[in-house]
Amino acid sequence: MTLSEDPSPLSEHDATTRRLLKRLLDSTAGALAVGMLDLVKRSDRKRAANFAAALSRKIGPLLPEHRLGRENLRAAFPQKSAAEIEQILIGVWENLARVAMEFAHLDEFCIAGFGPQTSDVVTYAPETFDRYVSAARGGKAMLAFAAHLANWELPAVIGKRIGSNAAILYRRPSIGAVGDFVVKSRTPLMGELIPTGLAAPLQLARRAQSGVNVGMLADQHYSNGVEVVFFGRRCLANPLIAQLAAQTGCPIYGIRTVRQPDGNSFWAEITNPIEPVRDAQGRVDITGTTQAITAVIEGWVREYPEQWLWLHRRWREDEAQTRVVGASKRRKTVPPSRRLPHFARSLPKRSPGAE
Repeated sequence: MTLSEDPSPLSEHDATTRRLLKRLLDSTAGALAVGMLDLVKRSDRKRAANFAAALSRKIGPLLPEHRLGRENLRAAFPQKSAAEIEQILIGVWENLARVAMEFAHLDEFCIAGFGPQTSDVVTYAPETFDRYVSAARGGKAMLAFAAHLANWELPAVIGKRIGSNAAILYRRPSIGAVGDFVVKSRTPLMGELIPTGLAAPLQLARRAQSGVNVGMLADQHYSNGVEVVFFGRRCLANPLIAQLAAQTGCPIYGIRTVRQPDGNSFWAEITNPIEPVRDAQGRVDITGTTQAITAVIEGWVREYPEQWLWLHRRWREDEAQTRVVGASKRRKTVPPSRRLPHFARSLPKRSPGAE
């Protein structure tokens, strides 16, 4: 090669080799993961969960996520002592370990009073049953949000077990074999799984308008989200539930499960309808409604802090500020709180009397 020649890009052969190697590695990792899940499935759930929880108490504090969780907890609960913070973190690791073991056993859970009963019964208070009946008779689909509390897959399982037709927003694992396993195993337990992506909002909106309940987790950082306050700190939240409510008029509910003191059983709760925040013209305020949802989740976390996933970067104040300032500069004529997403243009208009 002379000095005047540019370095050649990867040959087509090299690119093909890399693709094949990646496919082979993904297939191998997927097979190992699926095999591990099959092994967990063959084990006794409670014994496996108890063992994993005990192990996590030793290993969790050695991982870098432990430091991040400590920082998050100190900011959220400045009044708590260092010992109290560490105790909560130990509970977080235990809960996460139990969730990992429960992943392969979700089909064993039943809901008290609904369908065949097993030894793994999720219970609920009478008022939760009354709220569900009221929602089911309301004539509209439910827009349900949950959070990474206790076992965060159970709310979707509960909806299916009680006879609800649902579409659940989920993030597909990057490893193909694992993603295929999730879809195959979760669809009978939860309903239709809608992968995150550009098409997801329109798909969910159409499902809601056709009477299918919609569910999603609403407590993670979302780079394209709206600014809310969570534990006194700014962060970005996904406004999709509020946007769907604005477009479809469907009611919003929160659903959570709580892990009981034995570590292996749960009770569930459905909130009263979350009233959308409205502006002076009566239109749904997207940011205000997302903040109302976030406030409900904060209340849940304050009640059982050891059952929430403190080990991720939920607060990214610099990014939140950049996002909000940038949005303001780009759209000066339409307040962010009243903007509807692009997918709304593809939906049929609601009747004038629709709420």
